[in-house]
Amino acid sequence: MICVLDVSGGIEVVLDRKQSKTIEPYLQDADQVISPDLYVAESSNVYWKYVYSKQMDESTAEKALEYMLELVDLFEPSDSLFREAFGLSCRQTSHPVYDSLYLVLARRNNAVLLTLDTRLADDCRKLSIKTAPLGRGEG
Repeated sequence: MICVLDVSGGIEVVLDRKQSKTIEPYLQDADQVISPDLYVAESSNVYWKYVYSKQMDESTAEKALEYMLELVDLFEPSDSLFREAFGLSCRQTSHPVYDSLYLVLARRNNAVLLTLDTRLADDCRKLSIKTAPLGRGEG
């Protein structure tokens, strides 16, 4: 099984939040965990916000970020996904292109998308993309 991990799922695991116990078995059972390379910038930005808002010190945030990046085995270049993601966003989803990168990657690899974004999971169902039984917000 291949899993596509988005940032909401990664944060859940790294910060050991409520849904992490649902995500972790998927990550452990996966033959490969993949994400668009955008995951690196998105993850970095999340932890920067934690530092900026004084919810986390810089050293702790950097360690959490490193762990989050270690969850992924392969980062797919966004330039190999953007055309399909752009078309998908324009014609078939309610999501911006950066979210559609995850959808395209999951669809291309017949992978399970691990996300807590319920709207993104809804789009997965509409597009016959597999998702884990997760979700709790707008993402």
